[in-house]
Amino acid sequence: MSEAALIWCPFPDEDSAAAAASALLDEGLIACANLLPAMRSLYVWNGQRGDARETGALLKTRADRLDAALARLCELHPYETPAAVGWRCDAAAPATLGWLETLR
Repeated sequence: MSEAALIWCPFPDEDSAAAAASALLDEGLIACANLLPAMRSLYVWNGQRGDARETGALLKTRADRLDAALARLCELHPYETPAAVGWRCDAAAPATLGWLETLR
């Protein structure tokens, strides 16, 4: 059975997060996307402080699809340099792993 993996990525708005998630679902690169609207991001970018409202996306996939899903997410993302991070999970419920196995 495959291992689980997660991807975290902020988006400028819920519509762009949903569009990217839909493409990743259609392409079989993720099994689920949880969109967290109305998130406030405080950051430093290019030496400047920023404060923005964003939508967070937590994407569920298999470990063997993580690199491909991250690469495709970065292609789809509206930001020039998206802050996308992914990691392989140490543990997951057996039913969750079974569900992730159904990715085509």
